[in-house]
Formats: sequence, structure tokens, C-alpha cells
Amino acid sequence: MAKFIINQTKELKGKIKISGAKNSALPIIAASLLTEGETVIEEVPNLSDVKTMCELVKVLGVKVKFIEESNMLVICADSITNTVAPYELVHKMRASFLLAGPLLARNGYAKIPLPGGCAIGTRPVDLHLKGLAALGAQINQGHGDVEVKAKRRLKGTKIYLDFPSVGATENILMAAVLAEGQTIIENAATEPEVVDLASYLISMGADVKGAGTDTIKINGVDKLKPTKYTIIPDRIEAGTFMAATAITGGDIVLENVVPDHLKPVSAKLREAGVEISEELTSIRVTSSGKLKAVDIKTHPYPGFPTDMQAQMTSVMSRAKGTSMIVETIFENRFMHVGELKRMGANIRIDGRSAVIEGKSKLMGTQVKATDLRAGAALIIAGLAAEGTTEVENIEHVDRGYVKIDEKLRALGVEIYRVE
Repeated sequence: MAKFIINQTKELKGKIKISGAKNSALPIIAASLLTEGETVIEEVPNLSDVKTMCELVKVLGVKVKFIEESNMLVICADSITNTVAPYELVHKMRASFLLAGPLLARNGYAKIPLPGGCAIGTRPVDLHLKGLAALGAQINQGHGDVEVKAKRRLKGTKIYLDFPSVGATENILMAAVLAEGQTIIENAATEPEVVDLASYLISMGADVKGAGTDTIKINGVDKLKPTKYTIIPDRIEAGTFMAATAITGGDIVLENVVPDHLKPVSAKLREAGVEISEELTSIRVTSSGKLKAVDIKTHPYPGFPTDMQAQMTSVMSRAKGTSMIVETIFENRFMHVGELKRMGANIRIDGRSAVIEGKSKLMGTQVKATDLRAGAALIIAGLAAEGTTEVENIEHVDRGYVKIDEKLRALGVEIYRVE
């Protein structure tokens, strides 16, 4: 197993480019099954999750070519020869269930094991299945897998989501673009990645309106065409580097970002005393390292993202005063706290809240990443910790950050990957 060795860093300085959004790439790869011909996707992040999704669609009979030097993915789904996804790939990540909607729409059948991914809490697929059933699919849930099938073309309908689930919104959207008539998704997720998927589908000839609002209207079309599309930047990667600069101090410029996507993160960092200036496609972050405690509550977009909660927990451990972070999305997303406490952080968990007494003296030690964002939080803490920090189980980190060690080194961090 690989690990990161991190030495304390006084400040970050420099400029880096943010990679394409993982949480856009995965549904967009799935959506590529909806058309025949060669589709080209640009700014695809070179991540283990993306590679897993590519392997999954290859098993289905799709031709996939990833050109690493240009971050370009070429997909040709002329024929889908298999509609059963293998467990050994599906269990690695939850996003694999996004294949259900496209396979159902195009082939009328899909059998997918219940998905895996980071152990941050229960993430049932009931809203996905409720939406697909409303479109006319028959659902059979067996021992550890789900079978969805439709004897005829799916039919548009009105679907209300009990919770604005990103995955369910995306799966229903992909199934509905080839359905007969109009589909309306109410209480839909409004995340930028949902908008990105909708924009990709529109570039393929889909009729989608309202993405980015809580009501999406889809008028089904008979056929989609191949396209060329560029994925949006990864707002969570950008937010992670902003948090890293906040805790150490320094002055960095993040290129290839959409500042509007980072509004809740920027707002909380400004409240904590970090200076943030925005251009059209870049953000400059300047921090003295002297931070004020702020309270944070995670919410679906446009609220504060749950995927930035762990990183901000690390930042608040060094802020002056007492802060409270409330997690409303996942019930098991404080697993990083135990590792941060081993480094000296003063944090108390009360249900879904973390109470953080700031100005902790963090000390480098051996810690383990329990999930993707927990790993990022431990790296951030390691930057501010005295001595040397060793972060183990970094395969979690590799799922969501492209060469994070190389990018941090470009900003002056002493971080090394040890295999």
C-alpha cells in the first residue's frame, strides 16, 4: 500500500491548474452509452474512479481510448453486447449505478450489483429505482443486485424526488432523454455536475430545460448523436487547495476554475480571515495562516458541500475560537476526526455535529485515510503539523485527486509518495 510522507509547510506559493471534475466525468461516461458513433470528452481527470468506469463500459462492449497526455477520452458505443455489470468493478465505486439509466433507455435491460465506494454512510439507490419505475421500468431486487427492464420504450412522466439526490437526478435524466413524451423531475439536484451532464446530453441532441433549478423538463427524442464536449473544472479539488492555503498561509492562484461553483467555500474562508479574489476562470487565495473560527452546516448545492466538510474540519482545528460543523448529508462522515485527534486536534463529536476547539498544536504522526475526503483532510492537517506526517491508505485519495502530491510540490510542499 502506498502512503504520503509530508513535512510541515510554512506557506504555499505558486500557480496550479485544476483538473476536470470527477463527479462530472463519471455520469458523462455513462451517458455516452446513449448514442452510437465516436464521442470525444475533453478535460477528463486521470483518476482511478474514471479508469474503473472506463473498464466497466468496456465490459459492456464499448470501445474506450484514454489519451493521457491530452486528458481526452474517446468512446464508441456502436454496439452494447453485455448489459450485466460485474461485481468486481461495481463494488469499487457508487457511481457505477449510473449505468442503469442509459442501459435501460437504450437496451431495455440492466443488471447491476448494489454499488460500493467510500464508507461514509448509507447511500441507498431507492430514489434511482423509484424514478426509473415511474418511467415504466420493472424493478427486481435480488441478493446484492438490481435488475431493471422495460419491454417497450420508456414513457415520460412527472417524478418528485423526496431528497434532491444528485445520482438519482442524473440516472432519471439519462433514462428520460430517450423516453416517449415529457418527463418532469421535481426537487431535482441543482449541482454544477448535474448541469454539466445536461449540457453534454443537449450537445448530443437531447431536449433538456431547467438543469440547475429544482425542476428539470425533458422532452424525449428518438435518437442522440455523437459529440465533442469539455468537462467543467473540479470545484472540490479547487476547494481543497484553497483550504490547504488557508491553514498554512501563503499566496496561490488556481487556474481553470468556475468561481461561482465555489461561492459557499469562498464565503466561509473569507469569514475565517482568508483573502480571496476572483477572475473569470481563476481564483487567488491569500492567507496569513491566522484564522478565525466559523460555523459550517453542509447542505445540497448551493449550500456548503459535504465533500468539503472534512477539509474544513482540519482548517478549523487551527483557527482561533470554537467552531461547529454540522453534517446533514451523510451520517458517517466524521471518520477523519479520530485521526485528526491523534495529531492533537481538539474535536468532540455530538451526533452529526463536530465541536472544534481551535488553535490546536498539531503534531505529525502516522494516520490512515478512511475515505477520499478524509484523506484530503489529513494531508491538509499534515501541512500544518510539526514534524513529519505519514498518511496511509492513499488509494482513497487517488480516487478523486489527480497527482495531488505533484501539485502540492509545485506550491512548495515537501510531500512524497512512498509505494
